[in-house]
Amino acid sequence: MNTTQKTLANRSQTPVRRFTTLGSALALLASTFVVLTSPQVSANTYAAPAAPTAVRATVTPKGIQVRFLPVTAQPSVTHYIVTGGAGTCPIMVPASTSGSVRLPLTATGLSITPQVQAVNAYGISTPAKFKTFTSAQLAGVEVSNTLKSVQLLQLSDFHGAIEGSSTNSGAALLATAFAADRTKVSATFTLSAGDNIGAAPPISSAFEEMPTIEAMNLMKFDASTFGNHEHDRDIAHVQKIIGASDFQWVVSNYSALTPLKSGTKEAKSYLILDRGGVQVGVVGANTEQTKEQIFTGNLNYRDAAGATKELVISPSVDGVNKAIKEARAAGADVIVALLHQGWQENTGGVAVGRLNQMADAIIGADVVFGGHSHLTYSSVSKQGSLIGQTTNAGTQYNRVQVCVDTSSSRTRGASLEVVRRADIATLTADAATAAMVKGYKDQLNTKLDVKIGQVNGIFAQGGSPQVQRAGEAAIGNFTADALRKKYGTDFAFINGGGIRDKFPASSYTPADRTFNRPGTDKTPPYDVTLGDAIAVYPFGNTVGVTEVTGANLWKALENGVSNWPGDGRFPQVSGFKFTFDTSKPVGSRIQEVMKSDGTAIAKDSKVYSIAVPDFMIYGGDGYVGVFSPSMAKLRDLLVDVFVEAVRTGSAGGKVLEIPALDGRIKKLN
Repeated sequence: MNTTQKTLANRSQTPVRRFTTLGSALALLASTFVVLTSPQVSANTYAAPAAPTAVRATVTPKGIQVRFLPVTAQPSVTHYIVTGGAGTCPIMVPASTSGSVRLPLTATGLSITPQVQAVNAYGISTPAKFKTFTSAQLAGVEVSNTLKSVQLLQLSDFHGAIEGSSTNSGAALLATAFAADRTKVSATFTLSAGDNIGAAPPISSAFEEMPTIEAMNLMKFDASTFGNHEHDRDIAHVQKIIGASDFQWVVSNYSALTPLKSGTKEAKSYLILDRGGVQVGVVGANTEQTKEQIFTGNLNYRDAAGATKELVISPSVDGVNKAIKEARAAGADVIVALLHQGWQENTGGVAVGRLNQMADAIIGADVVFGGHSHLTYSSVSKQGSLIGQTTNAGTQYNRVQVCVDTSSSRTRGASLEVVRRADIATLTADAATAAMVKGYKDQLNTKLDVKIGQVNGIFAQGGSPQVQRAGEAAIGNFTADALRKKYGTDFAFINGGGIRDKFPASSYTPADRTFNRPGTDKTPPYDVTLGDAIAVYPFGNTVGVTEVTGANLWKALENGVSNWPGDGRFPQVSGFKFTFDTSKPVGSRIQEVMKSDGTAIAKDSKVYSIAVPDFMIYGGDGYVGVFSPSMAKLRDLLVDVFVEAVRTGSAGGKVLEIPALDGRIKKLN
């Protein structure tokens, strides 16, 4: 996730003929709505709005007339969304035209439960529902011939979580859920906003991520954009992934697409998906942070003349806006933008994040999906586009309904529902997908079901914001302390984003059922395996021992807290402690740095020894030139050092104790 503060240019462009954005369409509808009064009492603090009150609905020959009382909130309500569920035609209206909305019918035989949601910058309210109207009660209502219902099923940052667990759905359950959703709306499209692979559990990473692509094929994805983790390996691997994909890859902000092909399959700047009488245009954009988050050279390719070139990923929305125009000209009724960019936080009445910045600057998209920051967020952009983002690893997906008038290619509205694992837990997992996952799992178990120790609880990971990306975390302390002890360095420094699971891992399930594992009927100590360790540290990074000056240590820490909260560059440390203040400008947030004994570490040329993953030594996550790459001596795999520390802590039948937080990282504000 990136918090670049520069204002994106090109916010005003000439609308393309034949369509309007949601914002323009809303203006056309304004004259048909009656404004009611009696708003709710304003909230005293900033928050997502409360649900509208006094919702009433009546059946009319032209549709269902829905009435409700407006909502007062801080920040101010910008829109209302009125919908009846899957297969209906959601209507989105500006707050100034709220009060009475006619919900049209797009098909016969539906039972509809009218509901209303309020929208502000902080999010979308819970729905306020009225009673359900049966298909018999709606039998006399006119059905539109031109209004079509489009359904979008979307997730992001799947990270190879094909195996289900107590927290994530897994590919087999998602395959069933998606199939069930498709039966309700013929024009259903399944999409991803990137990071399908990489930072994945062993069941995917140990097989070059091919199991995840097979799973996405079985889940019948239609399209995905690239995330930074799609480039964790070289371009040859990206080409292999493209060749194995039954779905289309799309990205609109790369300097070239020629290297992103395999046989007849290739990435496109936009694509048109035609289903159920509707043409959906899809565009995409990856985060410009990709270069600093992967190994040097992973974006390199050879052109037709044999010269080495580099894919350049633009931070601008110009390529996206250009692709949208081209998709409209090619006949798209609806435009969806897949952005591997994230919402970061709501603060001071403003939603902060690159997702929000870009969505506000993208012209002509009806729906904008985000990702990258592993957080849940939804709202409406300044351009009138619905925005949606879910958490990672298949724990959630977005189910979006869009109402489009195909006679004019104008979108009337869109609604969003977050589908969680609990919502689909009773479904029967798809047999073919489950069998594919089991096949890979069986190959892994003999290698990874090796007990390495016992722990007295669960090392936490995740949360909102994720603990390892926002502050001191026990798993970070334990790992950094292990590095410093093994190599005898003054300090150790790792990035929180490299910690990919709890310990014991939620994404690894041993086949050996005699192991004592976390569960509703289980108590510590828990057995931990090699599979758990690899799930926590899946990247294969090597630890390097190098040097850092006091000045560069301060510089590294400033980079580490620059995108707080939720960014993978956030530091977990050993041998020293620091304080930071996020109310200060980026570059001046670090307030104190001192050794563990309290001795101040000055911003000077004094040299200290430090253990750091090679990814960071060579500039990954923005740590450019601070860890003396020319002085680095690469030693052992990070995961091997972690396993050794767990085994040592469990030696002689002991139980490894989760270390208490000691205040080595403190946020001041």
